[in-house]
Amino acid sequence: MGALVTTLLLLLAPQAPAPEPPAREVVVFSGPAMGTRYSVRVVMPPNDAEAGRRVRGVIDRELGLVDRLFSKWNPASELSRFNALRSTEPFAVSAEMVDAVLTAKRAAEQTGGAFDPTVAPLVEAWGFGPAGRPAAPPSADTIAAARDRVGHALLSADRARLTIRKARPDAAIDLNGLAGGWLADRIASAIVALGYADVLVDGGGEISARGRRADGQHWRVAVESPAGARAPRGRVIDLVEASVATSGDYRNFWTDEEGRRRSHVIDPRSGESIAHALASATVVHADGAWADALGTALVVLGPAEARAFATREQLAARLVERRADGSWIEWSTPSFQALIGH
Repeated sequence: MGALVTTLLLLLAPQAPAPEPPAREVVVFSGPAMGTRYSVRVVMPPNDAEAGRRVRGVIDRELGLVDRLFSKWNPASELSRFNALRSTEPFAVSAEMVDAVLTAKRAAEQTGGAFDPTVAPLVEAWGFGPAGRPAAPPSADTIAAARDRVGHALLSADRARLTIRKARPDAAIDLNGLAGGWLADRIASAIVALGYADVLVDGGGEISARGRRADGQHWRVAVESPAGARAPRGRVIDLVEASVATSGDYRNFWTDEEGRRRSHVIDPRSGESIAHALASATVVHADGAWADALGTALVVLGPAEARAFATREQLAARLVERRADGSWIEWSTPSFQALIGH
């Protein structure tokens, strides 16, 4: 009886109130990255200096990694050293580089070469590499010579041996078409690994979301559009455990002496800077690098081919096309429309 009475008394006794959960709010970290700026939102306890240092530390670590792997402007990067190599022997690289190359080759195969990691010679010829803008657009002979060095079949990767290899010594690679999405995912995953499950990373056009906002709602992001393009709907989407990447011909370009705009988006198949009406393409996917690569490919493909590809592959995609009168046509797949916030 004594034990029973004690138990009843404990049950009837006033219970201490449950401790209040620690306060949480969105803490923003920002800075320069890859020629643009990043913004990282983390739901975490406010005013926790040590936690902030840990988050900042992993952001800086991943920014340093992308520079050491993919930078065309860092001569010591894996990409730069591989491009400088005048040999067809296997070249030792990191596991991250092998995976990025394999992703790029898969995108090249799936898009019929609209995305191609070996496009570097053409990018240089058009003045969008470290050498800078040429005095004039490249000649037909220059483009033809560069095209001879382009083709994803010239590049191979061996995951088991952690090597990549070129089929001709003067081949070179450019992974900018997927590096932004790759980086956004890496930063988001690194912060989640610290114990903060609710993160939104904006790498300057490529965005990666994990978890939810501080109020428990889905992260909502505004999809980038070319200047002047305004849609009544479709510019704000709910992003749930996914990434969104937008590619466009308006981000980086120069104008030649005849007033023609020369975009940094180069069609690896023709060797030309794109000049069609498709101004931007947005893709949402669980994998940021894949979303980035396919967004790049859609812009290369142009309006009709991009719509056909996005429909066939059932992508969550949005396209913005210029009209001759200065207005815009916006088109999106059903999968993208389902993400639009209401």
